[in-house]
Amino acid sequence: MATERPDTQRGELACERSGFVTLLGRPNAGKSTLLNKILGLKVSIVSDKPQTTRTQVRGVLDRPGAQLVFVDTPGIHKPRTALGSSLNATANQASSQVDVVCFVLDATAPYGRGDAAIAERLSKDSVIVVTKSDIASRHQIAEQLAATSDLDAAQWFPVSGRTGDGIEDLVSYLTTRMPSGPRLYPPGMVTDVGDEFWVAELVREKLLALTRDELPHSVATRVTEWEWPRIRCEILVERESQKPMVIGKGGEVLKKVGTAVRAEIGEDVFIELFVKVEKNWQRRPELVQRLGY
Repeated sequence: MATERPDTQRGELACERSGFVTLLGRPNAGKSTLLNKILGLKVSIVSDKPQTTRTQVRGVLDRPGAQLVFVDTPGIHKPRTALGSSLNATANQASSQVDVVCFVLDATAPYGRGDAAIAERLSKDSVIVVTKSDIASRHQIAEQLAATSDLDAAQWFPVSGRTGDGIEDLVSYLTTRMPSGPRLYPPGMVTDVGDEFWVAELVREKLLALTRDELPHSVATRVTEWEWPRIRCEILVERESQKPMVIGKGGEVLKKVGTAVRAEIGEDVFIELFVKVEKNWQRRPELVQRLGY
């Protein structure tokens, strides 16, 4: 959406430091919620379903004398489809050639093999970020800190992506880690996500909130027509039997999705939602690539 922060002054502020920070972790660790809270603006969709984030999402934070570019990534997991393999590759690619990697851990979930596998690939100057401190007990937070205490990390931060607790300390520290350099994005720019991609992601987010079982993983969305304020968005599923779940009785689910999307992008927008079957699209590498995943 190439969004600009509305309250940003247009003056050419001096930028002494700039760099990239990648948020890495397992599915549902809270990376997207954390990113949105850091920026004070929603740039990455959120859901309680695994594998919500499917691409790299960049969010830009301007601070006095510094600019930090945060990269939200798909959760790293054991892949079972071409989509899963692509998501892991996207996350791993985002962790290379950046200035700081933040290993994001869910304080409410036990430290497991998946976390250990990610930890093995971390550089010694990575940062451990334990999220969901607002709902985790002190004991749970302490367990995560203890589980990662033998990692050769630079710092540890318990934070909450919902309340913002601990985030200022995290961002202040990350700012000191940015190398000297000019601004990487224009002042006021918060994300480089395109408008069409953002609307398609919003449609998928609202569907995730309304559907259950295996369906969330089987849904993909893409905008096929954009003549503002009219938008046409396709919702792809893998089987004919899934179409009624997405449409709902009398089109109820699609109506709720359209209403929820318009509430975020503007009530004057006319959004058409169409459901299409692309058989086993998750297992077809060429289609996964075509969808931008």
